[in-house]
Amino acid sequence: MTVAVSQLHIAYPRQRTSAIDGVSFCLEQGQMGVLIGPSGCGKSTLLRAIAGLEPVQSGSIHINHALVGSAQGQLPAEHRRVGMVFQDYALFPHLSVARNVAFGLNSWSDATKRSRVAEVLEWVGLQGIEHRYPHELSGGQQQRVALARALAPRPQLLLLDEPFSNLDVDLRERLAKEVRLILKQAQTTALFVTHDQMEAFALGDVIGVMSQGRLEQWSDAYTLYHEPATRFVADFIGPGVFLPGKVVAQAGLTLVLTALGALGVPSQTALGECDVLFRADDIVHDDHAPLQVVIQEKSFRGSEFLYTLQLASGETLLAHVPSHHDHHVGEAIGIRAELDHVVMFAR
Repeated sequence: MTVAVSQLHIAYPRQRTSAIDGVSFCLEQGQMGVLIGPSGCGKSTLLRAIAGLEPVQSGSIHINHALVGSAQGQLPAEHRRVGMVFQDYALFPHLSVARNVAFGLNSWSDATKRSRVAEVLEWVGLQGIEHRYPHELSGGQQQRVALARALAPRPQLLLLDEPFSNLDVDLRERLAKEVRLILKQAQTTALFVTHDQMEAFALGDVIGVMSQGRLEQWSDAYTLYHEPATRFVADFIGPGVFLPGKVVAQAGLTLVLTALGALGVPSQTALGECDVLFRADDIVHDDHAPLQVVIQEKSFRGSEFLYTLQLASGETLLAHVPSHHDHHVGEAIGIRAELDHVVMFAR
């Protein structure tokens, strides 16, 4: 099952800006995609459009190569074979686990229904609780039941809208890994919406970063982090700061000059003023380095500290430093830059 969204545009009456503005991407069979971005950027609207719950003004949505949404018409949501899991679980409190899971299987025979319910409950690790009710389950168990119910009718596509946001951090991380394994075993194509970057990295084969209704970049986590296509993506994904730089040609080399020294860049890079991204893992603590900075803030992270460092120019940097290097706020330390990927944007 594939999903192809092309130049999708969705606008609401009396709104000056589009909810979805020219979004295009493709999700391949068995892939898990994730949409991430700030609140109000259009993530959930895009998910609802794919499900058939939002009208399309222009562009198209294809599921398994069949046109299901365009300005000319929409295939009703109930005919798209799309399953949805919401953050509030939406379980029926008066129905048992088994009857909740079987809710979308009304046309199936009783024997086939019982077999399918048992199968999907085993997938999500809830076999043996068929006769319990939602109020007797933990939050994690309720979310697993919601997932089992969505998988039971064998949907072409599974859409999940912030499915773990009501759970505590430890349970959320564990369940995210388990859900990825379950969906991979079921060979289900899925698209998630989340606001949590670590959750997106844990779940997604491919991740879309959205801003103001536009899809800024659609790529894997490594590329988003190390090769962001836009300044918004660079700012949004991972901790980091921009420092001013200048691209120059010197002795046959193309360099970008920064407060942390000169860095080599591709020869085709345009000369002139720019801003260079330095992430916390680009900065190495080195007592023997000539560049000295002052620790402004420190945050203990267990195996490391996250230091906020001030340069002589007044600009600040972030740095991950092993926690046995326990320096004091106000202390000067040496640092050097080690960048495998120089990310910069024109000033």
